[in-house]
Amino acid sequence: MSNVVLYDFSATWCGPCKMQKPILENLEKELGDKVDIKEVDVDQSPDLAGKYGIHAVPTLIIEKDGSEIKRYTGVTSADILSAELNKLF
Repeated sequence: MSNVVLYDFSATWCGPCKMQKPILENLEKELGDKVDIKEVDVDQSPDLAGKYGIHAVPTLIIEKDGSEIKRYTGVTSADILSAELNKLF
């Protein structure tokens, strides 16, 4: 199992979140088991969203070994995410 996690904080009603989803799906195919991508619906998991201080969706958080490395708010391109994640491998 990877020690790199990408949290995707989103909501079903969020238009930009729907745009982010295929970007993350392609990234998951590209990186395979190097990263564990976890989708978190802020409406279904308000405690987790609160723990991470989520105020807007989509918010993406990259963690390594349990420590936050980078945070993005808004739709984020595959190039930006891939570049940041590849630094951690």
